[in-house]
Amino acid sequence: MQQGGSEWPQRLRSLSLTGVETDQPDRWDAQYNEPFTLLIDTGAREPLELHAWLQDVAGGLLSFTVEHVDRENIQPLSALLRQHLGDDEQLEEDLRRLDAEDQDGDPED
Repeated sequence: MQQGGSEWPQRLRSLSLTGVETDQPDRWDAQYNEPFTLLIDTGAREPLELHAWLQDVAGGLLSFTVEHVDRENIQPLSALLRQHLGDDEQLEEDLRRLDAEDQDGDPED
């Protein structure tokens, strides 16, 4: 996880198209009102990069809402989620929704 010039290694706890949950680092001096870059090691050459906002800090866990998934990261994220989900139906529905938002000219793209 990165923010500005700071970087904190973390353990991924939960992942979806719209959110990420990680362990809270021991040394934590982040700016809660600034976006984070989450770099997730998938075993590929380049990490999966997500841009997210911190939503909650509780019980030693950090919960983030993914702000945007760009085109180069949607495929690796989808593949990772498919590996860990038993049911693709919700994933496919979320992907269709994201695609529709993208086609409608979502300003985040």
